[in-house]
Amino acid sequence: MATIAIVGSGMMGSALAFPARENGNDVRLVGTHLDRDIIDACRATGRHPKFDYDFPEGISYYQIEELDEALEGVDFVIGGVSSFGVEWFGNEVLPRVAEDVPVLSVTKGLQDLDDGTLLTYPEVWRRMLEEQGLTRTICAIGGPCTSYELVFHDQTEVCFCGEDVSALRMMREAMATSYYHVSISTDVTGIESAVALKNGYALGVALTIGLVQREHGTDAELHYNSQAAVFGQATREMTRLLEMQGANTLENRAVGFGDLYVTVYGGRTRLVGILLGRGYTIDEAKEELAGVTLESLVVAGRVARAVRIKASRGAIDLADFPLLVHIDDIITNGAPVDIPWESFTFECL
Repeated sequence: MATIAIVGSGMMGSALAFPARENGNDVRLVGTHLDRDIIDACRATGRHPKFDYDFPEGISYYQIEELDEALEGVDFVIGGVSSFGVEWFGNEVLPRVAEDVPVLSVTKGLQDLDDGTLLTYPEVWRRMLEEQGLTRTICAIGGPCTSYELVFHDQTEVCFCGEDVSALRMMREAMATSYYHVSISTDVTGIESAVALKNGYALGVALTIGLVQREHGTDAELHYNSQAAVFGQATREMTRLLEMQGANTLENRAVGFGDLYVTVYGGRTRLVGILLGRGYTIDEAKEELAGVTLESLVVAGRVARAVRIKASRGAIDLADFPLLVHIDDIITNGAPVDIPWESFTFECL
């Protein structure tokens, strides 16, 4: 049995408490400074406010002021913050984790630098800690997994990635269940890039759903030719982006494409894409979804910015990324949806 502290009681962090506790581990769910009402509700009802199922019995709940108590004697920490909490987690949580305790992050995203370099969040945290004279073992979870389906116990395949193989194996043993299946990889850049790069592309696929609804009404039957065409172009561009990251392998492509699929059909990004396809402006879509965390828009914008910088320096060809460029024009510049279908065609002779 392991002792696990999950810091961040949003939907994904809280969902991971299910396999963790069902394996017999001592699980401590800690809310951030933004999660106070969630922790109060969990203590009162034994259920996350957004879940339809009770937590397994035996989970302990902590407010952020009780973080040090929750971290005492833990075998590892799961970071459950959103990408908007990356800096906070690096400054307020990681320094308080014991040096010999590994951290497993579920936060998906990339940070871009002025030269077009895209950093994974484990690398961002490594650099933040280095500035403080600290080191920590930071691993991450990648793969297609929505929180509500994990809570439902739908069969789920993910990948734990990190440089410390023994830590990965220890955490896999603690977390893997009959429905939560865990691969491990030392390819942090590849896995973390793959699951972040899909964000804008999932929105792109969802645009086609909204376009059909704009033309034929919101009750229109789903059409799949157009979705598949954009999905196919997305996989081509994601592969090129992984090559740009120096991390194009069959394994991380499979993880990334799987995550693309689940985000198209089960993620919040789908909602934004459908609204944009219907004719909403990006500001109108954000207003319609007020209160919904839209990390994908931030990540997509960062990736597009990095691609434009690298293209301006001749490192890559911007013409290889017509879908990403159009998505960026929509979410950054307010351009209307006008999918560049012909730019997806090719001659393979």
